[in-house]
Amino acid sequence: MAYKASSIIRGMIEGVTNGFIKELNIVGVGYKAAVAGKNLNLALGFSHPVNLPIPTGITVETPKPTIIIIKGIDKEQVGQFAALIRSYKMPEPYLGKGILYKDEKIIRKAGKAAGK
Repeated sequence: MAYKASSIIRGMIEGVTNGFIKELNIVGVGYKAAVAGKNLNLALGFSHPVNLPIPTGITVETPKPTIIIIKGIDKEQVGQFAALIRSYKMPEPYLGKGILYKDEKIIRKAGKAAGK
């Protein structure tokens, strides 16, 4: 139990001094992201845009329409918001389209024609 508490405290200290950053890449034709005030607007090929309110304590930047950078001092909150964004369009294994973490590699599957 003491190891968990010390790990959490160490993470808090690191968050205040350095901060935590998660970077997401959007792959797919017509998939884009934009920050508008306190909302993150995602166009992910649905019939409607996805509007997510940005939690307090987190800053979101979109230097390009296909890159989302999430910054904050709370490691858990940054990771949870990144996972929420990613859950709207998980990367699919055939074409690799979707929202991926920066260093994530998608294992691609062969299509129907590969079996012949």
